[in-house]
Amino acid sequence: MERADLTVSAEIGTWLERRSSRADDWTAAELVAAKRGRTVSVVIPARNEQETVGQIVRTIRTALMEEQPLVDEILVVDSHSEDATAAVAAEAGATVVAQDAVLSLPGVRGKGEALWKGLAATSGELVVFVDGDLYDFTAGYVIGLLGPLLTDPAVDYVKGFYHRPLVGAQHTDADGGGRVTELVARPLLNMFWPELSGFVQPLAGEYAGRREVLESIPFVTNYGVEVGHLIDLLEWRGLDALAQVDLGMRTHRHQSTQALGRMSGQIMLTIVDRLKHYGRLVTSQPPATLLAQFRRGGDAGHGVERELVLTDLTLHQRPPLATLRAEPEPLRNTA
Repeated sequence: MERADLTVSAEIGTWLERRSSRADDWTAAELVAAKRGRTVSVVIPARNEQETVGQIVRTIRTALMEEQPLVDEILVVDSHSEDATAAVAAEAGATVVAQDAVLSLPGVRGKGEALWKGLAATSGELVVFVDGDLYDFTAGYVIGLLGPLLTDPAVDYVKGFYHRPLVGAQHTDADGGGRVTELVARPLLNMFWPELSGFVQPLAGEYAGRREVLESIPFVTNYGVEVGHLIDLLEWRGLDALAQVDLGMRTHRHQSTQALGRMSGQIMLTIVDRLKHYGRLVTSQPPATLLAQFRRGGDAGHGVERELVLTDLTLHQRPPLATLRAEPEPLRNTA
């Protein structure tokens, strides 16, 4: 293991202690007191989510607007839905906008586009993004994401993480979700931005940030948006401006293998774009070889009830056998 990898590993351990927390570290009432006149918007991108978006909106409106005045605005961005998503969201109490109706620009399809349009159509000083396909959503998601932003002025951006079960026909894998994260995003981030290896769910769709920061970074219009955010903010604001919060459990619709392939391609292209932009494709600076992963159990730091597992992926190669066989055999002493 290289010294640089050991240094980064130590830095990640320190960051996990300082910048990881749990959603139940705060109550809604405590955050209302800490809000001090600031405004909060919740943006929910939704495409064909009529089965889940209504309950998400009602939960936020009831718990965090009527019972506790923590949230000031709920906006659902209807991303070309072919079902009753827009009507269900409006009936539940959200403001609903069609994705292509925001700003006078040619329409572009994609999740990142919906998020960017949601940012443009809201006014809160703090903006919380929540996916519209969650089955077990609680108000704690929003509370947890707002906690670090409302109580620590050094934090600009907060990422959620959770257990993601993969529910199959025969059995359920308690942490089998997040396949694109484990197979694509995490290895690539560990190689080129090892500072980000402490994020349990770098592709999580639940996160929050300060408006002045969010309006100053680009939004990739497709599924590369989340990984693009982390890289851009790390390069601009530094690791200490980023935090993560344990939101518990996340159950949602699972994508097909083909859809995951498309997502993976978009994420790869985003990372390649950032490698070029930030000059990290330099042959004298090879990729880091230490892979940080998380598995259920243990305690890798305050708020992270996962075991941090480090693996050295240093590449070793044997020469072609033909090159060895072509070498002349050593002379034998026949005396």
